[in-house]
Amino acid sequence: MFICFKKKTYFNDYYTYGDIMSELKELVKKFIEIDDDLNEKIEAALSESEELDDTFEEEHKEQIEQLGNIYHDIEHIVFSEEFIIVSNAKSEQKEIVALIISEEDEEVEEFVIPVFTDEEEANKAIELFKEQFEENEFVCDKKTGNEIVSEYAEDEEFIGLAINAPQWDFVIGGEDVHECCE
Repeated sequence: MFICFKKKTYFNDYYTYGDIMSELKELVKKFIEIDDDLNEKIEAALSESEELDDTFEEEHKEQIEQLGNIYHDIEHIVFSEEFIIVSNAKSEQKEIVALIISEEDEEVEEFVIPVFTDEEEANKAIELFKEQFEENEFVCDKKTGNEIVSEYAEDEEFIGLAINAPQWDFVIGGEDVHECCE
């Protein structure tokens, strides 16, 4: 089994789970940082005009490409690595916690599955979940990103995986999680 990130191939035998999850956390943080910066530039450009100038994309080509490359690296890591998932242990059948992301007035309830890179991140989320759903008892399990996506692939309301949610605002689309490529 291997994963591909930073344009190199690394075999899992040489990297620990913690190393890979640290790499994933750094990639997500970098993605959010670049994305926020680019969004600020878009907002500034739109405050001066109703549409983006034709040159905007060319002027910010490097940032846009960097975002695409980082996201692609994240896709690969998420496919094969194990994440901590949180479930409600009080239901008849253990239910994985899902976060509804649709507006209340929408007919469809789109959702993401929060996945966590380590116990610390999972425990932060559990504390927030307990505040909202006091009657539930939460337990943790581990599954690979691919296993989770496969379980929900047929559900049209499933959007993807929310890494370290709700602390982070980062979702990887279910259709984007894939094996390493050459």
